[in-house]
Amino acid sequence: MGFVGLCLLVGATNAALLRSSAWGWYLSLTLPPGTPPSWVFAPAWLLLYGMIGTAAWLIWRQVGAGAALRLWGWQIAANALWTPAFFGLHQIALALAVIVVLLILVALTTRAFARLVPAAGWLMAPCLAWTAYTVYLNAGLWWLNRV
Repeated sequence: MGFVGLCLLVGATNAALLRSSAWGWYLSLTLPPGTPPSWVFAPAWLLLYGMIGTAAWLIWRQVGAGAALRLWGWQIAANALWTPAFFGLHQIALALAVIVVLLILVALTTRAFARLVPAAGWLMAPCLAWTAYTVYLNAGLWWLNRV
């Protein structure tokens, strides 16, 4: 439960940063094609946090601490930085840099997990896909809202 709890703590902390003023700023931006409705993000991340926490637990239980879990920790840290960069600072370019690093870390974590415990890799795969999609959204927001 600790791994899932840590993921949910990151999500709850980031959600606390999403004041109505942050959403107002976001909704004032020109959104790229394919942007989902705002209500999709919270349930998507809740599900993803549960999956990536479970994946880490599987690794810990079957392999123990090691390089794969360190990668997981770094991707959780990068994940925690994106919301403050984007919604807190309104820095779309900085958030794009953070999410590109996050995508790389999620890809490395997914590969490492899949090699050790295939089920853990499969649990990480939706996070990899969602993060890649979020890179597209963040890049589109940067491109469409340059000043």
